[in-house]
Amino acid sequence: MPDLNLHRRIANFIEMGGQLPALPLALADNLNPAFPLRPYQEEALRYLLFYLDAYPQRVRPGQLLFHMATGSGKTLIMAAAMLHLYQQGYRNFIFFVDSTTIIEKTRANFLNPQSPKYLFAPQLKLDGQRVAIRPVENFQAANDQGINLLFSTIQGLHTMLNTPV
Repeated sequence: MPDLNLHRRIANFIEMGGQLPALPLALADNLNPAFPLRPYQEEALRYLLFYLDAYPQRVRPGQLLFHMATGSGKTLIMAAAMLHLYQQGYRNFIFFVDSTTIIEKTRANFLNPQSPKYLFAPQLKLDGQRVAIRPVENFQAANDQGINLLFSTIQGLHTMLNTPV
């Protein structure tokens, strides 16, 4: 059952003197320096890191939602979250949205270094190793050493799940 009061629980933890983790340097070093994290984005990431790494009642598998306004930088937070999760051993990520227009913008933000909104540093390095980011149509041929991104619409994801190849 999802914890609908997770934000409140973590806020209570902080009010009682608990500390959220600092953001690892690897996150800032591997995000595009043209887009420094805003204080509320840093806070959202610190909440996420606490939940993933230290929250005693963490539900597995988990589902989390960032409830933030349009234009507030959710995609940048997702890029930072992917970097952290990569270091935890995750390699495959699915981005699904409601329209192909948003998919194309998101694809450019994650994959095209020439895009004005490209989210990553020019050279992505985690734990001393260069990391490639690549799009995939499925995870059967995913790169075990890189970040594999599957982009889909909600309808496309539904079709993939209900008509496996």
